[in-house]
Amino acid sequence: MMSAIAIIAVIDDDDSVRESLRQLLRAADFGALTYPSAEAYLNRTPTDRVDCLIVDVNLPGMSGVGLVHALAACGDTTPVVLITARDDAATLELVRRAGRIPLLRKPFSEEELFDAIARAPSA
Repeated sequence: MMSAIAIIAVIDDDDSVRESLRQLLRAADFGALTYPSAEAYLNRTPTDRVDCLIVDVNLPGMSGVGLVHALAACGDTTPVVLITARDDAATLELVRRAGRIPLLRKPFSEEELFDAIARAPSA
């Protein structure tokens, strides 16, 4: 698992998902920042350190996969874990094209989340 001082950003348009993940991460001694959209994350204060991203695939505006591509284009290699409530072929293909990024289907367990964070590759 990552260091107990790691800062993880949760990007999800669902308030309850953001808040529950924030609480879970803080209980596990991670720092947690939350954002309701990819655009909000991209517009954050540049000095906010982030060691890993947990990103919903289906966000309004820029999708989670779109965010992954935008970050890679800027040279950002922050590890990413994608999450989704959808299990359709189009979503799975979209994620497959994003590369070797862990994907968790909602709902997922704490163990699955922490395992995905530990194995999330840098972009």
